[in-house]
Amino acid sequence: MAQHNLALPWRLEAPTFGFSSWAIRLPIPACPISSASSASSAVNYHFYPEFITLAMSPLPAPDPAALEYSEKTAALIRGEIESAGGWIPFSRFMELALYAPGLGYYSAGMHKFGAAGDFVTAPEISSLFGQALAQQAAQVIGLTAGNILEIGPGSGRLAFDLLSELEQLGQLPERYYLLEVSADLRQRQQHLLARFAPRVEWLDALPASFSGLIIGNEVLDAMPVHLVIWGQGKLLERGVILEDDLFCWSERALTSGELFDTAASIAEEGKNYVSEIGLTARGFIASLAGSLEKGAILMLDYGFGQSEYYHPQRDSGTLMCHYRHYAHDDPFYLPGLQDITSHVDFSAIAETGLAHGLNLLGYTSQAHFLINSGITGLLARASPEKASAYLPLASQVQKLLNPAEMGELFKAIALGKGLNTALIGFSQGDKSRML
Repeated sequence: MAQHNLALPWRLEAPTFGFSSWAIRLPIPACPISSASSASSAVNYHFYPEFITLAMSPLPAPDPAALEYSEKTAALIRGEIESAGGWIPFSRFMELALYAPGLGYYSAGMHKFGAAGDFVTAPEISSLFGQALAQQAAQVIGLTAGNILEIGPGSGRLAFDLLSELEQLGQLPERYYLLEVSADLRQRQQHLLARFAPRVEWLDALPASFSGLIIGNEVLDAMPVHLVIWGQGKLLERGVILEDDLFCWSERALTSGELFDTAASIAEEGKNYVSEIGLTARGFIASLAGSLEKGAILMLDYGFGQSEYYHPQRDSGTLMCHYRHYAHDDPFYLPGLQDITSHVDFSAIAETGLAHGLNLLGYTSQAHFLINSGITGLLARASPEKASAYLPLASQVQKLLNPAEMGELFKAIALGKGLNTALIGFSQGDKSRML
């Protein structure tokens, strides 16, 4: 199968919000920044306090081996800054911290998922998540006679649950492709998916041509983002410099180019804030559009449409970091050991898809998508009379659907080509008009 190489890997999984800690001075420190330019997380707490519990205790300390690993990652980034003349855009810092070969957070073999890692994702919360997605997958497979391609399969749990349910439905695809950049995660996935080995195939790059369903669960939110400051009649890009060997913020004027044009189209009179622009995510969607011959691209992640994303009150953006189930706002903390994410601008995702020949097939909350895909019926397969089995499943579904947990902040968006049938996951509660 011919493949497209992408210039940049993508995030494998992303955190649901758990606990939070105040940023503290760290073993690999960063320069302090003024309150006027700080990427403070105060607005994040204001907009979705149900996901974040402020904890005044310090972040957990890494062991000596982990600290040594982080220092190597930091040294790599310092070298990049020096080679670039003393300044790099934050997007490059984020790319290196997450994806530098052998050193970035997603390139290493450290455990990231579940209670022992840094975050928990929907497939780890409940097998019913994957079983519900299988109902949508079965529809697309039936319409296209195609296969499934999962982007960034992480632990492999979503693939396992999808394949298990599709087997029950008699709708197994001929091939289930997994696009995975981590050798360590591939090994874990191969072990978990051994039963489906004849159908499962790992890829190093996007196929040149694909028909069927492309799935990405919490992939877009950890693609590198540019940080832009609007205000005082000009646009600035926030970057990273070194002062006394410490990472520090530094801004440069934006005057031309794709980032300037995008930022200028977003800016409104009276704004004076810092936020993110995800050019990498847009480029990734364009790459998927180039690969897809017929079928659908389904992305699930946390985020907003553009008008809500760039709301005047969200004046510090959405950038967050996750380390051992603590959330904080210091991206310079322990490079290579923590996750760095930002919310997804779903309007930008939809616009990019449309510009590259895709149709917008639906956009809705995770709760609506899962209900439309039959998650309550899947729960009903467990008898309420058997409380020991039913109650844990009911609690898991509550977390996936509850607006105060994952149900509303997390969204599902589908883009497609060559499909004339409405997707079941968007039959009720479609919010496409809000993008």
